[in-house]
Amino acid sequence: MQIQIIKADNSKEYYTPEKCFILENINAPADPDLSIARARVEPGITTVNHLLKGVTERYLIIEGKGLVEVGGKISAVGPGDLVLIPENTPQKITNTGQSDLVFYCICTPGFKPECYEAVS
Repeated sequence: MQIQIIKADNSKEYYTPEKCFILENINAPADPDLSIARARVEPGITTVNHLLKGVTERYLIIEGKGLVEVGGKISAVGPGDLVLIPENTPQKITNTGQSDLVFYCICTPGFKPECYEAVS
């Protein structure tokens, strides 16, 4: 791995079918063991219930407030809270506030679209 400074480019944020906006901070073949993305959920929205096959995920909440459900356990979350999500565990989050809920998704190994599975 080389020393790098990776600048955030807000123009690359995109909306997903999961009902949230994503800005990838890093998800590169040069560093396959980790990915980091900023997620943004608008007020009143609940993301699609899903799991990541073979990927452990962490949500680091930085703005707003919400209600997270992981493996059937529900908890209120806010700035500074860290949610640990074991691989293959159903998860979703609801923005219960009046402003955007913003958090970082930190995945090991790095996220790949084929690991994502919607859960009904």
